[in-house]
Amino acid sequence: MAAFEYLALDPAGRQQKGVLEADSARQVRQLLRERQLAPLEVKPTRVREPVSSGVFHFARGLSARDLALLTRQLATLVQAGLPIEEAVRAAAAQASAPRVQSMLLAVRARVLEGHSLAASLKEFPAAFPELYRATVAAGEHAGHLGPVLEQLADYTEQRQQSRQKVQLALLYPLILMVTSLLIVGFLLGYVVPDVVKVFIDSGQTLPLLTRVLIATSDLVKHWGWLLLLLIVAAVLGLRQALRDDGVRLRWHRFLLHVPLVGRLIRATDCARFVSTLAILTRSGVPLVEALSIAAEVIANRVIRAHVVVVAQKVREGGSLTRALEASGQFPPMMLHMIASGERSGELDQMLARTARNQEGDLAAQVALLVGLFEPFMLVFMGAVVLVIVLAILLPILSLNQLVG
Repeated sequence: MAAFEYLALDPAGRQQKGVLEADSARQVRQLLRERQLAPLEVKPTRVREPVSSGVFHFARGLSARDLALLTRQLATLVQAGLPIEEAVRAAAAQASAPRVQSMLLAVRARVLEGHSLAASLKEFPAAFPELYRATVAAGEHAGHLGPVLEQLADYTEQRQQSRQKVQLALLYPLILMVTSLLIVGFLLGYVVPDVVKVFIDSGQTLPLLTRVLIATSDLVKHWGWLLLLLIVAAVLGLRQALRDDGVRLRWHRFLLHVPLVGRLIRATDCARFVSTLAILTRSGVPLVEALSIAAEVIANRVIRAHVVVVAQKVREGGSLTRALEASGQFPPMMLHMIASGERSGELDQMLARTARNQEGDLAAQVALLVGLFEPFMLVFMGAVVLVIVLAILLPILSLNQLVG
């Protein structure tokens, strides 16, 4: 059976969209008529766009929450003894979005054709990344797909929770920074000019700080829009330049040397790398293949290049600990724990423990960054207000001295 997308009219004349499984489009139309629906269009679910476009039909993929929910459903159904195709069909029936339902039915159709689940998921790389597919393939090969899917669901949910913690931790500092900049811009553009107008009309020689404040205020008031456009153009230009691999590599190398930011990037990528490596090795993926896949989840190109070299050394028979140590990109505690796992023959368990430690270290790094940023912004705002007050008070004191 194949999956078909349909567009039909209900008895009230409203259009209805959905997906049905049938042997042919003719059977789908018959099923629609039995449901009191008038079919307008019936077509097979598209797995890929035409080759010339190079874009997948489900290019948007799945959110981390949807992927975790889907994986949890499949794990529960498979462990309950349902065949793969029935588990996928049940998950499709529970999907609320027609796009996700169509995708799952297309996956089920390929499973019914004799393909493995991992090979069927490969048709949708945007929704099911290589890490996901490799883990499923390892579970199918070892004959324990249910527990592997359970581990995969735990991993996906953990990654989503970690991402949300980082985003929520950085939300308040971001709001504080934007609010501070807006307040400073408002003071310089609208408040300061009216206040210092009295001193300008008096004709006296103004202090240097006041003249600088007036010049800055005029710049913001008359050319603020141009400065904003230049900032936007610079951001867009940087994004365009980062499409070049050489420029991106140099930019990522620069970020690693920025105080605090470099430490946060390194902690984030180390936690992501070891978490991915842990789920892959526990699922039975060979270490060399797991290293190659884990390298792809690292965002910083410099660290990723070092991990690629690590995978090559391990492929040649080298020790994982020595290869990671030679890269110089990973913390000593992580290396010691991995070395202990290699010596005891329990590398997968030690990698899982290392992943938990790295997640904790990442949370501490984010907390430190946020903790330093808040007082910095308060000091910045206090300094700006102090400069504005001094620039206004100095001419007043000068006038008092002249009057005296």
